Amino acid sequence: MTAICLVGIGKIAVDQHVPAINGSDDWELAATVSRAGTVDGVQAFTDFDQMLAERPDIPVVSLCLPPVPRYLYAAKAIAAGRHVMLEKPPGATMAEVHALVGMAKDAGVTLYTTWHSRMADGVAPAKAWLADKTITGAHINWKEDVRRWHPGQNWVFEPGGMGVFDPGINALSIITEILPQPMHLQSAELLFPENCDTPIAARMQWSGDVTGDFDWRQEGPQSWDITVETTAGQLGLIDGGSRLQIVGADVLVGGLGEYPSLYARMAELVKSGTSDVDLMPMVHVADALTLGRRVTTEPFHL
Repeated sequence: MTAICLVGIGKIAVDQHVPAINGSDDWELAATVSRAGTVDGVQAFTDFDQMLAERPDIPVVSLCLPPVPRYLYAAKAIAAGRHVMLEKPPGATMAEVHALVGMAKDAGVTLYTTWHSRMADGVAPAKAWLADKTITGAHINWKEDVRRWHPGQNWVFEPGGMGVFDPGINALSIITEILPQPMHLQSAELLFPENCDTPIAARMQWSGDVTGDFDWRQEGPQSWDITVETTAGQLGLIDGGSRLQIVGADVLVGGLGEYPSLYARMAELVKSGTSDVDLMPMVHVADALTLGRRVTTEPFHL
């Protein structure tokens, strides 16, 4: 088993990363770094530099920090010769991730920009079914309650927090994976609460008649669905890609699960000495913020 350090012990780390690491035959959770969070039975640091200095035996670092501080931690880890795994989105800007790619190459270490929703059970079979189909349109319906999923995490509405694109980029990671042809943004409308620096909702139109509705204000049942229209019928990815329907019929799918699959992939990359970096989901977010029409709406508070 390979020792790994998990940095940023918040909700996503506790709910997803820790169980995935502990359930894997590839990894041993050897240390954590966090201002407050810890994992029972695991050495805990509050200072990343101290961890790097005191634990040279840990070759892999998984960063679960918010996007804005992530670059500095990744750069330090790479400089120390550690392989780096980045939670989504991989950074606050595309330029900084490109810089990390160069650093990782020069240092001879692995860099993995993870997109957990691409590992949902229905995504790979959906991609395979669509590979030879003629696509006539697609729609993303990605609506959830930010108060449920990010309680008290005001950074999501601060510069670099991405707002509704923090969950919405999951949908973009799926649709850019499954469509056989690339798409580009044609128009967007972004709703910004007057007290927030990032959007709370967005409507988007891409080439190929691909549309998207993203909203962080949906209470009650949550919506994480993608439909793709083809000349052979409709494909639906439901519940974040965990369920697949083709021409109205449920398709039996199975797999390791999203985060266990990410860590299995990271083990493969480290073993082969390669990296896996894809920024296309971030490209579409950046395009929306560049091309989108800004609409101010009422204040919003977590």
